[in-house]
Amino acid sequence: MRALLIAFALFLGLPAMAETVVAGLSRNEINITTNFEGSEILIFGAVRRDAPAPEGDLEVIITIEGPSVPVAVRRKDRRFGIWVNTDSIEVDGAPSFYAVATTSPFADVISATEDLRHRISVSRAIRAVGVGVADSEAFTEALIRIRESEDLYQLIEGGVTLRNETLFDTSIRLPANLVEGDYRTRIILTRGGQVLDVYEQDIAVRKVGLERFIYNLAHERPLAYGILSLVIAIAAGWLASAVFRYIRP
Repeated sequence: MRALLIAFALFLGLPAMAETVVAGLSRNEINITTNFEGSEILIFGAVRRDAPAPEGDLEVIITIEGPSVPVAVRRKDRRFGIWVNTDSIEVDGAPSFYAVATTSPFADVISATEDLRHRISVSRAIRAVGVGVADSEAFTEALIRIRESEDLYQLIEGGVTLRNETLFDTSIRLPANLVEGDYRTRIILTRGGQVLDVYEQDIAVRKVGLERFIYNLAHERPLAYGILSLVIAIAAGWLASAVFRYIRP
């Protein structure tokens, strides 16, 4: 009898149906070259079901998140006629790039609790620790504004097209100033603000050609990189001087 009750309780805990993501990307690798001007990623897929769809609107959220790096955010204030740094916070991890595309306004597609759990919104994706600063949220908001102006943080409400609650697609523009690394793509299904399924896939962003050579030289052999930079600067100065003398009347 006890085993029957446990089995019944487990059955009640199971969802009446399962809705899962079947998806793909137009490309899973991006090469950064000397003339790289950005790239556009097409993300598409379908919703697989084991039963007819329940009541309530199905929503889709798609995110692309670049590698996280620590950031120091400082506030400047005018003191004695000059601008100086007054307060600062250390952000433990801020995505170098973060885009969120949704089928509807963000507040309608996911609850605040689920957003906190899955860290979907831009503000939740940033891990900030304000030490001795009462208004640390203002620093986080400033960081978001700066990176939005650089097209590194994007909120694209209504940017995902959903057809017959089954097929979906969107395109997200990646700017030219990307950081090398693995970019995590997430596709999240929700109903009534609750997360039903999460699908993840990585996009590899790598420097190639001359960009790769310079990057490796700067990080692996900084002394050689510094000498080479000095030689190039001297050669460029000499060449400019020679050209100037040649064209000088």
